[in-house]
Amino acid sequence: MQMNATYTSFVAVGDSFTEGMSDLLPDGSYRGWADLLAARLAARTPGFRYANLAVRGKLIGQIVDEQVDRAAAMKADVVTLVGGLNDTLRPKCDMGRVRGLLEEAVERLAPSCERLVLMRSPGRNGPVMERFRPRMEELFDHIDTLAARHGALVVDLYGAPVLGDQRLWDVDRLHLTAEGHRRVAEAVWQSLGLTAEDDWQAPLPPAVPPGWTARRTADVRFARQYLGPWIGRRLTGRSSGDGRPAKRPDLLPYEVRADVPADGTRDVPVEVPRDAARDRGLV
Repeated sequence: MQMNATYTSFVAVGDSFTEGMSDLLPDGSYRGWADLLAARLAARTPGFRYANLAVRGKLIGQIVDEQVDRAAAMKADVVTLVGGLNDTLRPKCDMGRVRGLLEEAVERLAPSCERLVLMRSPGRNGPVMERFRPRMEELFDHIDTLAARHGALVVDLYGAPVLGDQRLWDVDRLHLTAEGHRRVAEAVWQSLGLTAEDDWQAPLPPAVPPGWTARRTADVRFARQYLGPWIGRRLTGRSSGDGRPAKRPDLLPYEVRADVPADGTRDVPVEVPRDAARDRGLV
């Protein structure tokens, strides 16, 4: 691959991971790795354009139906596709159907762009993840096969031990923190052949294990605020993304917000508005 190539446009396709949850900004919106990557690409290319079609909660069938053709029609230099993981987290999951839909998405997107980027998504360490790990790894093996067949890049986030560190995951235990998203942006940046700014796989400092009381308090909070509502949506067939539009539906020039650092850091504390806090459910 050409090193330090110039990319003039970027379209992101996917679910909550690509929408940017839980990299929350002071105004209640989400930033995330795709916005961070777009900001860095825009800083080196005048007139750079960016669209983000991702919507939280979307299954791979919804991504194919609602996002893939729109993304292909934009003819962007770079397209990222991350999907299917929400399907693997459902109690009943037809992995054959998931593989087929993902293949359909790749077949439509690969010819439409200069560089298609797929990902082996990160997974938080913990007992709940172990239940779904075989499905996830089946999905990732299929991603590797599709990438080899269609000349796509694969960013292996799953293989990075640091992204399994619980400190890089939000209290909902399903979405990355701001630092986690910053590391993902750096990983994709490097996969595109651009000069590394840091080691995104560098381990965090040694952790001080929380006490029993702190762990139980966190478990109760998680069950009440996130797990309960997530189960409720599954039982009623609802999704946290129902009725939500894409965060950037059109491929337009991207201007970095003056009040938001583009490097993934924050200069001001984040206060979550009440409406935004209520929206922060699991996929």
